Amino acid sequence: MTLESITSPAHRRHDISDSHWLLLEPHLPGRRGDWGRGANNNRLFINAVFWILRTGAPWRDLPPDLGGWKNTHRRFCRWRDKGVWGKLLEQLITDPDVEWLMIDASHIKVHPDAAGACGGNQAMGVTKGGSIASYIWQ
Repeated sequence: MTLESITSPAHRRHDISDSHWLLLEPHLPGRRGDWGRGANNNRLFINAVFWILRTGAPWRDLPPDLGGWKNTHRRFCRWRDKGVWGKLLEQLITDPDVEWLMIDASHIKVHPDAAGACGGNQAMGVTKGGSIASYIWQ
């Protein structure tokens, strides 16, 4: 163990690796040569967002050395509204690994009629918000 690893903050374990950064960097907004203002340290911003996502902490609990929570949240929302996160996902997912695809059965509920309850299928397609059919396959 080096002195640097002992004195570094614990949240650094959530930082993005150099190999992942090399994959992300060409697709991020605010690069040199792009139209508009250059971004302030995209890597620090990505690390801050990953810290929030991985810890589940509120934005206000973002460690100060990862940037101000308010500006980081504001930038996160701007990227969300501009579709930057979706574009990054599309760029980086080239070969999805569906071998590990699972559905958690604890969230799948069977209709009472299918589970052997008495009665017919009254109001089977009606929810509190209206007809289920109006939300499917439009």
